[in-house]
Amino acid sequence: MKAEFLRLNLRDFMKGLIVAVIVAVLTFCYDGAVTGTLFEQGWLKRVGMVALAALFGYLIKNLFTNSQGEILTPEKK
Repeated sequence: MKAEFLRLNLRDFMKGLIVAVIVAVLTFCYDGAVTGTLFEQGWLKRVGMVALAALFGYLIKNLFTNSQGEILTPEKK
């Protein structure tokens, strides 16, 4: 079941973690393609920061989405 407006549940966190892992892998690959090396100094910090931003972005979007999937719309009674 989807969470109500201004509420999060465990499912939201699990989906957010999946998005964060996917974004981290894509960022790692992109960073390697741009720099020409996969393990440059600071790569882990860059990948981690982008993954955290993706996680928080997903959770914020879900926080302001009601159980019907409508953004910035309170639950209909």
